[in-house]
Amino acid sequence: MPRPIPFSEPPYLCGLPSAYYTPSHLRWQKACRAFVTENLHQHALDWEREEAVPPQVFQNFAEANMLIPNLPAPLPVEWLHKLGIHDILGAVKVEEWDYLHTSIFCDEMSRSGLAGPSASLTTGMAFGVPPLIKFGSKKLQERFLPDLLLGKKRTCIAITEPGAGSDVANIETTAEKSEDGQEYVINGTKKWITNGIWSHLCTMAVRTGGPGPSGLSMVVVPLLDYPGVSMRRLKVGGHSTAGTTFIELSDVRVPVFNLIGEEGQGMKYIMTNFNHERLTIAVGVTRQARVALSAAFEYCLQREAFGKVLMEQAVVRHRLAKAGALLESQWAWVEQFVYQMTKLSKAEADVELGGLTALAKAQAGMVLDECARCAVLLFGGNGFTRTGRGEIAERIYRDVPGARIPGGSEDVMLDLAVRQLAKNYQRQTKLLERPRGSSKL
Repeated sequence: MPRPIPFSEPPYLCGLPSAYYTPSHLRWQKACRAFVTENLHQHALDWEREEAVPPQVFQNFAEANMLIPNLPAPLPVEWLHKLGIHDILGAVKVEEWDYLHTSIFCDEMSRSGLAGPSASLTTGMAFGVPPLIKFGSKKLQERFLPDLLLGKKRTCIAITEPGAGSDVANIETTAEKSEDGQEYVINGTKKWITNGIWSHLCTMAVRTGGPGPSGLSMVVVPLLDYPGVSMRRLKVGGHSTAGTTFIELSDVRVPVFNLIGEEGQGMKYIMTNFNHERLTIAVGVTRQARVALSAAFEYCLQREAFGKVLMEQAVVRHRLAKAGALLESQWAWVEQFVYQMTKLSKAEADVELGGLTALAKAQAGMVLDECARCAVLLFGGNGFTRTGRGEIAERIYRDVPGARIPGGSEDVMLDLAVRQLAKNYQRQTKLLERPRGSSKL
């Protein structure tokens, strides 16, 4: 087996020992890579140029149960068994699935270096379905989950608005009950909704009460061809194939039956899935950085300038070394996070890792920025061109804002991380304080 280009693979795939991965994980990685390479990556660059992934690709993934890995671990085993899904690609049983399997999937889905093609397939299942699984009533789940889990219908998460991005508590889209109390009448707009343009329905954050987070709820809202719903695709700097959408809602009527959980609990439901969202983003973005840097490394071994190959120039080696150190440090940190997720309960992970996950997501965007910029500069004119040898570096660099803004913008994530770390410290310190007037420790 040929030795991989430096920085092109995580250490465990370069033959180096790792305490994290079991035979189940290694078996899954091989099966996952083979499927994703054949069904996505070999055409990903062409689809990104055309700004469209053929609908059949989604169906190929659905028929192979390869949309299921987007869900948080552990998987909803009871539902999957009910639908006849017992394993993924014959490599791993659904009841054995943990966050390391999830991480391998996210890493492999990003191996093309392009965020858009994979996001066109993953975002709806990863972020739109979990609130329904975790908080939806049994009847609501029975109505929607079979079609969603089997990929017969597509969905998305609709939270962000023109005036409320990371500031979720200020969502303005309203859902008021009809006079007979049987329907919600929804009015407002949603913006930058990934996968929205293809989605039959969505999990939407709406305001059912007063201002602030306590007035938010989550509702399943039909989209495609539904009365009062208007959608148009947005052109964005990167993620060209991900189906970024602007949604307008004018007196959209949905049954109150479509409420997820309880009114006024929407903020809680939204926050519950943020750790999954940010961790999966961090894994995929780190792989993008790996693709950019390893492409530049290979180029520098071949390109000649000033009478010698670029790799013989000290300044080139310095750039690669600096970016490589950041990349491998980020991967080690993310890998550590993922392992910890396999050992902590959901409640423990939300408290102990919530702020740090936000920090890891923010740091992933910074590392991608550094690695992509390094690649563009080392490719020179080729890295500034949308075709040819440097095309992959140019396209990854365009994806950088898509890593640093969606899923919680970078500055908000940095602030959130420190605030939660301080809160955890203060809470634990208070628990250790000696009661006043007591001699007991």
